Formats: sequence, C-alpha cells, structure tokens
Amino acid sequence: MSEIGIPSSYSLNTFRNLEGPLIDVRSPKEYMQGHWPGAKNIPLFNNEERELIGITYKNEGREKAILLGLKITSPKLKSLIKELELENSKSVKPYLKIYCWRGGMRSTSLGWLAKVIGLKPVVLNGGYKSYRKWALTQFEKEWSLRLIGGKTGTGKTSLLKELSKMGKSIIDLEGIAKHKGSSFGGLGLPPQPTCEQFENILAEDLHKTEKINPKGIWLEAESANLGKCRIPNKLFAQMKDAPLLEIKRSKDERVKILVNEYSQNKKIDLKEATLRISKRLGPQRTKKALQSIQHGLWEEACLEILEYYDKCYQFELEKISKKQTVNLSGLNPKNSAELLIEKGHVY
Repeated sequence: MSEIGIPSSYSLNTFRNLEGPLIDVRSPKEYMQGHWPGAKNIPLFNNEERELIGITYKNEGREKAILLGLKITSPKLKSLIKELELENSKSVKPYLKIYCWRGGMRSTSLGWLAKVIGLKPVVLNGGYKSYRKWALTQFEKEWSLRLIGGKTGTGKTSLLKELSKMGKSIIDLEGIAKHKGSSFGGLGLPPQPTCEQFENILAEDLHKTEKINPKGIWLEAESANLGKCRIPNKLFAQMKDAPLLEIKRSKDERVKILVNEYSQNKKIDLKEATLRISKRLGPQRTKKALQSIQHGLWEEACLEILEYYDKCYQFELEKISKKQTVNLSGLNPKNSAELLIEKGHVY
C-alpha cells in the first residue's frame, strides 16, 4: 500500500525526456482540437460528461463537481484499467506519461489509478496548456531556413523526402497539413488536421531538426495557407526572407508527373477543383479543361490549368531576391538529391 499515492509531476522539459507511452486524458473534443503528437486519447470523461461537470462547478461549486466526477468515473474503472495496461504493454519504456488540460485532477486521478495497478505514471505539470505554450514558442525562434521552389510538377516534395533519407533536415509542410496548397491540393488525401494540431506537429518537426542538422532546414516554398491550415506568421515571415533554390524541369516532364499524381482522382472532384479557379482561368480555358477531364485527356487538361499556375509562380518568384536555379530535367528524385548535395547546393 505504500506505493499508492499521488503520481509524480514534472515540468515539460523533464516530462519530455522521460520515456514511455503518452496519454491524453481530456475529452475527445479537446483531443481532436489539438494534442501532443503521438498521444493516445484515454478520456476520463466524454464530451457531454465534461460539459456537465463544468456546469456543476460553475453553479454548485468545486465539491459538488468532484462528487459528480467520481460518480461518473466509478463505472468506468475496469475499462480504464484495461486501456492503461494495454498502452503500457505496447512499450518497454518505463513510464506512462499522462496529461490533461492544466495538469490537474483528471491527469492526477488517472495517474493514481495507474499507480494502484502497479504502473509507473508521471504527470505533466501545467498539462496541455504548458505544451501549447512551448509549441507556439518554437515559431518565435530564429531558424536557418532554406526553401526549395519551382513550378507546379517539378517534384519538390519527392525531392525533400530523398534529402531526408540522406540525413538532411527537412520540413514537409504539405505532408503535415494534408494539403498541397492549390485548388487541387486536398484531392486523394486524408482529412486535414485542425490549425492547432498543424502547429503542434510543425513545432515538433522543427524541434527534431535541431538534433539532425542545425545548419539548414529545407522546406518547400509555400503560400501562407495550405487548405485550412495556416503557417504561423512569424515562421512564414522567416520563410519569405529565406534563400530559395529553384528547381527546373521540362514542361513535358512536369505534365507527366502531374498526370501520374492527379489522374487517379474522380472526375467530379477534378472538375470541382477546376471550377474553383474558373475566374482566374477564364471561360475558354475552363471549358477546355473541363472537357478534357470529362474525356480523360489528362495531358490537355493539365496544360490548360498549368498556364494559370505558372503565371502565379512567376509573379511570386520575382519577389525573391536570394535565389539560385538548378535544372533537374531527366533525373529521378534520388539522383536529383544526390546532385544537389554533390554540387554543394544542399549541405
């Protein structure tokens, strides 16, 4: 019985360095809004229960809210124990890392339960609120950013992934946002994270780069918005001032890449994406693109739409003063990455 008691609570930096499964005990709604990437949601209360406890606390006081919480939780103890044991069994690491909103009663309660059944729980002091503060602080830092740019279809994302395999620090903004930025950017991809969760994942990826190669972080030149996700203002300001390496490929090669990437999508989705930019394409170009999509003439559809995106790219490129250009026509992503490193463009 001497082992049973309140679990140890640690500051974020210490908590981060402890090894073990990460448990978020907040309600599913709170978790979906934003959570520590990699955390498993084992909610002490569901959305409705949390709301009811909040109302009770406001109207009847802390003691009544606690009693209601105990009443709601008691029937769940067996299932909570099973979930805790299951998560603990998935890892050989010693700790079970638990957090709630402020590091208060929810995380302490589940930590106590974990301790009762012989596990080694630790609680995050300050909870998710302290984690969010840390995440937002990452965007205040000065990062050594390097941009890879190029017209649509030059294979920038594939190139970044190859550079990552070769030990270079990269941030895949489109991968994090689950969106490629254009009207067609969400096709074939899973649902986007919330803006808050996008920031959390981005903050973690920035943090990891410090350990890989702090000399330079490579990321794709993007607009501020990737679908509904927005690059944090201070980080985006650094991106606008970063040097850019422009990738060039032949138009035929770009069309081939784009057709391979987008022709697998439903025609109705491609048409809707085209219609979203119809004012910019103009009536004639829009009509030709829609007809080409309908008849599966992918190259023709792609060429009609590329005309618009190429003009947009050229307009943005002219705003950048620090840039180099390299032609990678005919090279696959792996060979392209090797060439960039060999020629000293990427270090």
